[in-house]
Amino acid sequence: MNIQEAFPHIPFLQNEPMSRHTTFRIGGPAQWFVQPRLSELRPLLSYCKEEQIPVTVIGNGSNLLVGDKGIRGLVIALGQKAAELRVEDRCIHAQAGALLSQVAAEALAHSLHGLEFAAGIPGTLGGAVLMNAGAYDGEMRDVLVSVDVLRTDGQIETWQRDELDLSYRHSRMMDEHVIVLSAVMQLEPGDACEIRGRMDELRARRQEKQPLSYPSAGSTFKRPAGHFAGKLIMDAGLAGYQVGGAAVSEKHCGFVINRGDATAADVRQLMEDVTRKVFEQSGVRLEPEVRFVGDF
Repeated sequence: MNIQEAFPHIPFLQNEPMSRHTTFRIGGPAQWFVQPRLSELRPLLSYCKEEQIPVTVIGNGSNLLVGDKGIRGLVIALGQKAAELRVEDRCIHAQAGALLSQVAAEALAHSLHGLEFAAGIPGTLGGAVLMNAGAYDGEMRDVLVSVDVLRTDGQIETWQRDELDLSYRHSRMMDEHVIVLSAVMQLEPGDACEIRGRMDELRARRQEKQPLSYPSAGSTFKRPAGHFAGKLIMDAGLAGYQVGGAAVSEKHCGFVINRGDATAADVRQLMEDVTRKVFEQSGVRLEPEVRFVGDF
């Protein structure tokens, strides 16, 4: 019996190209791929544990480089079937599959201030919570109240803000390999026109400075203490540096872009080259912000 036969009511895809599910538009096939409701997660994980099937959980694929040989086992994508939102007073309760832009739009609709920074981030809430995503002087830790997580043994727990161990692109959820199910965010009452104006301002800045016309995974490297990754890369003379179909964006050197036919191997080689050359030039060792998943 395969996993589709075990769960006939859940639609699975077999040998699904992960290039369809990452913002890099790169990645080999997932052996099995599913977009479940949150209520279906525990039985799926239990079955995979019993059958020793590897499980990979993703969101919108906006921070991933998937290997050219794909991903063995089951890929669980938390998306629109796990994206319920509701607002109570100053709090937004949202499931992990909600796009961060949707959550920010809900805040605007209720004149709630605090998520303006998130309006242009292309990931899901779950991914944003997991890595404490941020932009333009805002981070998820500024607004989070609590997070519901699913442990590998099937236990669901609620962790409060002071239990999350949130720091720059890091959280307790990453360390303990749990699945983020949902989160509660507390915001402040604000003026809808001012909130919209701030979102429009940040959107314009992104369009002006970031290579949004090319597939990418956003900022490729973490910001080193006391430096900016993009400037270090530019100072090392690497603007436009190319490996195969992958290139360092000339518009913003902190972005590695897919010029149309890049492979995961191209991107990985380019990142290794950039890391080495920046270290030789500056003595600063860049760390990837992009997560590597699957078989390369």
